[in-house]
Amino acid sequence: MKPVGRFFQVTETTDVRKYFLDIDKIQRFPITFVVKSEEREADIRTKMRSQAQRSYGVNEIVERYMSCIEELVNIPILLQRFDEVIKSGKLSDVVRELVVQSRLEFNLPLEDMPS
Repeated sequence: MKPVGRFFQVTETTDVRKYFLDIDKIQRFPITFVVKSEEREADIRTKMRSQAQRSYGVNEIVERYMSCIEELVNIPILLQRFDEVIKSGKLSDVVRELVVQSRLEFNLPLEDMPS
């Protein structure tokens, strides 16, 4: 079965084994990693590929995993998107959606939510 939405994984590490484990968990569907890093996205991706080459050695395996990374979002990208949300006047909508998704994740009733 193919997922309907996008997969996101938030991480503080740039250890490629952790990324590839997450990719395996979702059966190699595309995944977006939100990385707690100030490094440029291209630099993170290059570092990951280099680590993967050292760890796995087989280029085909490395490429198969790397192709599953839909997007890498770093802190500067998050801040840019946050500014866009503020400028568009949709901050309260985004905060409300974050609360809904958090309540669903922790199996809390939505009825208790303030409007």
